[in-house]
Amino acid sequence: MQGKGRYGKYLHAAETLVGFLMVNLAFLIASLSDEFVVGFRWKVTWLIVNISYLPVAYLRANLNQTRATHLDIIVKHAFEAAFIHALFFFSILAFLDSWVHNMSFYLWFYALLFTLLPVGWISTRLCTKHLRKKGINYTRAIIIGNGDTAIRLQEEMLSDPGYGYRVLGIFASSQGIIPDSCYLGTLDNLERFVIDNNVDEIYYAISGEDAETFRRVVKIADDSVVQFYYVPQVSPYVTRVGELSNIGRVPILSIRKNPLKNPLNRALKRGFDLLFSTTFLIVSPVVFIPIVIAVKLSSPGPIFFKQKRTGYLGREFYCYKFRTMKVNASSDSKQATRNDSRITKVGKFLRHTSMDELPQFINVWLGDMSVVGPRPHMIKQTTDYTKLIDKYMVRHMIKPGITGWAQITGYRGQTDELWQMEKRVECDVWYIEHWNFFLDLKIIVLTVINAIRGEENAF
Repeated sequence: MQGKGRYGKYLHAAETLVGFLMVNLAFLIASLSDEFVVGFRWKVTWLIVNISYLPVAYLRANLNQTRATHLDIIVKHAFEAAFIHALFFFSILAFLDSWVHNMSFYLWFYALLFTLLPVGWISTRLCTKHLRKKGINYTRAIIIGNGDTAIRLQEEMLSDPGYGYRVLGIFASSQGIIPDSCYLGTLDNLERFVIDNNVDEIYYAISGEDAETFRRVVKIADDSVVQFYYVPQVSPYVTRVGELSNIGRVPILSIRKNPLKNPLNRALKRGFDLLFSTTFLIVSPVVFIPIVIAVKLSSPGPIFFKQKRTGYLGREFYCYKFRTMKVNASSDSKQATRNDSRITKVGKFLRHTSMDELPQFINVWLGDMSVVGPRPHMIKQTTDYTKLIDKYMVRHMIKPGITGWAQITGYRGQTDELWQMEKRVECDVWYIEHWNFFLDLKIIVLTVINAIRGEENAF
C-alpha cells in the first residue's frame, strides 16, 4: 500500500517547477546574445519573464489530463503554453514600455522556449511513467459492468504499465462474458470490497437507465470517499467524445469528432504535406535512381506499379508504388502474402524497408494522399470490407496516408482474418478523432525508426 497514489499531488508541482526551470534556462541563454540586457534591465526582464509564466502554470494545473495522456498531446500543450507566455510577456512589456531593443533576444528566447518546454514536460511525464512501472503513484480501480465496454476499458487501462492503473477486477450482476480472472462477484460484495482493498476509483460501465443500481454505486463511492466515473455505453469504434453539451438538465454527447473539419487544421496539414513532399521529391533522385535500376533488372515489366485505390470520401485514385512483383493478372485483387511467389528478391527488400511506398509522395504532392493517414485499400477490399465491418467507410473521412497510426501500432501487412482488419479500422478511426499536428510528427518519426529496423509484417 505504500506507493499507492499518494504521490499524485506532486506531479503538477513537478511539472510547474520544470516549466519555471525551462523558462529561466531559456532566458539565461538568450541573455548571452544581448549585451544590453544587463544590470537593472536584466532584473526587470527576468521578473517579467517569470510573471508571464504564472498564467501558464495556472491553466496547466486546471487542465483535465488523465494518466493515459499521450506524449504528442503534451507537446501540443507545451507549444500552446509558449504562445500564452508570449502573449502575456509582450503585453506586460508594452504596458511598462520596458522593451529590450535587440530583436535577437526575443528570437533566441522563444526559439529556446519552444524547444525546452516540450522536452522538460515530456521528461517529467516519462519519469512519472517509469515510477509507476516500479509501483509508485499507482491508483487502485474497479469496474462495474456486464458487457464489452467493461472489458475494453480494462484492456485499455492495462495496455501501458506507465499509466499506473491497478485494475482489481470487474463487478457485474452476473458473470456473463466477464473472464473468470477478472470477475469479482455481484454488487452485493461491492461495499465490503471497496473498504477492504482501499479502492481509489470506480468506473461505472452499466447503462445509466438502471437508476437504482447507479444510485447505489454512487452512494458507496461517496461514503467511501472514492472517485466515481461514468463510462458511456458506445460502440467500440467511438473512441472519443467530440463534445459534451446539455439540453436543459439532460447531458448530450456528440460521438463523432473530426478535427480536420476545421479549415485551419486542414490548411496546416496540407501545408505540411506540400512542404514535406516537395522537399523529398527534390532530393528523391538520390534514392530513386538506384531503386529504378534494381527494379528494372529484377524482372521484366514497368518500374512503377499503378493501382486504383479508395481515397478521400470514397473517391478512387491511382496510387503509385515501385513494382515489387512479377507482372501478374491478380495484382488488383489478391493481397500479398508471406513468401508470396510473385514478389521478386528486390521487391522483398523494398517491401521490408517500406521503400516501395516512396513514389506515393507524388500522390501527396498531387493532393490525393497525405503523409499521414489511413492506408488506402484496393477497390475490391473496400467493396468487401464495407459489407463486413461496421464504420469501415469512416476511415475515408480524411485523405489516405503513406503511413498511419495502424501501421506503427502493428496492424499492417496481410489480413487473413477479419479481426485484423477490424483492428486496423479501429486504429484509423482513433487517428481521425484524435488528430493533431504533433501526432502526425510522432507517427512519421516512429515510421522512420520501424523502416530502419525492418518490419516483420512488411512482406
